[in-house]
Amino acid sequence: MAARKVDFSKLTATLRPETVASVNAFRRRHADLVKQISELREQSTTINFEGYRSILSNKKVVNDAEKAFAAFRPASYDLKEQMRVIEAQEAKAVAAAETTERRISQELVELKELLVHIETARPVDQLTVDDVVKAVPEIDGIVEKMAKRGQWRLPGYYEKFGEFKVGF
Repeated sequence: MAARKVDFSKLTATLRPETVASVNAFRRRHADLVKQISELREQSTTINFEGYRSILSNKKVVNDAEKAFAAFRPASYDLKEQMRVIEAQEAKAVAAAETTERRISQELVELKELLVHIETARPVDQLTVDDVVKAVPEIDGIVEKMAKRGQWRLPGYYEKFGEFKVGF
């Protein structure tokens, strides 16, 4: 009944592929077991011991079988340990999901801040050298070092962007 309430299409859309495969395998196994249970319920559970007594010459075998059938009680299992393990795994899964949710929320806040910075940034043609040095201070040191070496060209720049000449 609980399985009917779960929207598996929505659930599987948010899970990783290996988790979706596990969930689908679990659903198939569940469906197979439900089918098997319904087939077993449809089968007759009464045994005609009198019919067997009339056919068999050894009535003692039928009497013993009838006694064993009447005395049979299905074994009951204590599922507390299994339920404890399942609950522990569920708690770990919930904790992992909450950690992921917090991490994603933090990333979302950072991305929104970045988007605001991008949207409010000045256009590139309005930036000054001082603005660039202020944003990335290590550039000043790199340029100074290159100037001391007499290195006036950046490797790969002209290949990528071409030569820019200011003419008068």
